[in-house]
Amino acid sequence: MRLPILCTLCAAALFSAATLSAQSALDPLAPAKPAASPLTQPVLPAGTLFLFDLEKKFSAATLEGGGSAFASWFAEDGVEIQNKKAPLVGRAAIAAMATWKPQDYKLQWTPQGGAMLPSGDAGYTWGHYEARTVNAFGAEVLTTGRYISFWKKQSDGSWKVALDTSNEEPEDCGCTVPPPGTSPAPSAPSKHP
Repeated sequence: MRLPILCTLCAAALFSAATLSAQSALDPLAPAKPAASPLTQPVLPAGTLFLFDLEKKFSAATLEGGGSAFASWFAEDGVEIQNKKAPLVGRAAIAAMATWKPQDYKLQWTPQGGAMLPSGDAGYTWGHYEARTVNAFGAEVLTTGRYISFWKKQSDGSWKVALDTSNEEPEDCGCTVPPPGTSPAPSAPSKHP
């Protein structure tokens, strides 16, 4: 007696799932499934997800607060290495450089990889950044690139950036990075050495 009831319930569940799937595929107004984000990938270790969350907060604060917010995330002895410039050593030096207002320069980024060190008190992330500004002619200028942030737990338990560096991408580099855990797709060779 149980077997026919169980079979009937399983068949009904499968039919309902198939019907819902078919309906959503046919219904253009059905809500789209959000794309997988490395920030919510459950396959990543907890330490990496923790660092991704720090990066997400760091980026959001910078987008909202500009340069002063950016500098506030650095350790007292943090280092910022910029393109074609001398390294900035110390939060005070970074703050003296990072004077942009959020309405004038919009900087944001997304982590794409990283790891917590086995000690659990430091780790790194890397990913893609975008910076938007307006030139003297009123046209928006977009700069994109890659970054690496090295995070370190401070004596008070907070986490701060100990080292941050980035580099700009050439316009035609085809610099796409697959989500964590997938293999890269072959891309056309770059025209850059």
